[in-house]
Amino acid sequence: MLFERTLMPDEMYDRFDMITPEHLKSLGIKYIFSDIDNTLATYDDPTPPENVLRWLDLMEDNGIKVAFVSNNKEERVALFNRELKYVAYSKAKKPLTGKLKRAMRDLGAERGNSLLLGDQLLTDAAAGNRAGMYVIIVPPIKDVLTPFFRFKRRIEMPYIEKFKKSNKNK
Repeated sequence: MLFERTLMPDEMYDRFDMITPEHLKSLGIKYIFSDIDNTLATYDDPTPPENVLRWLDLMEDNGIKVAFVSNNKEERVALFNRELKYVAYSKAKKPLTGKLKRAMRDLGAERGNSLLLGDQLLTDAAAGNRAGMYVIIVPPIKDVLTPFFRFKRRIEMPYIEKFKKSNKNK
């Protein structure tokens, strides 16, 4: 049961840009700590695509600060963040929470006003829940089809189905 609570998001969306600042404000969210790869962009996108830039601008215009917390390498995160200059951490080792909590401290965020946005239950949702954050998960934009990722997705699928079933009337 504890494992299940750790993996379950608070909400799921079909795409990150369906998340509105109005909804986040209604939840008291002032900070978004976002994964990059397969959440906002594909691994093939070295810099933020136009739809990501528009969504980030919308969040900023509404007083919601964004930071990146990625398990990817420093070079990848730095290139993606080069023009944005957000607080950004690479090699976060999610589901561990060390760099996520450090990013929260760097922005002056608290558990109750922070959101973790990601595409994986085993890393993103687990880290966000363990850090006491609100968690939103989106499906991967372009799933990686390595045996390791297929295995992870198979583990996640029953939890995603359970989430969808328990939230279909909301």
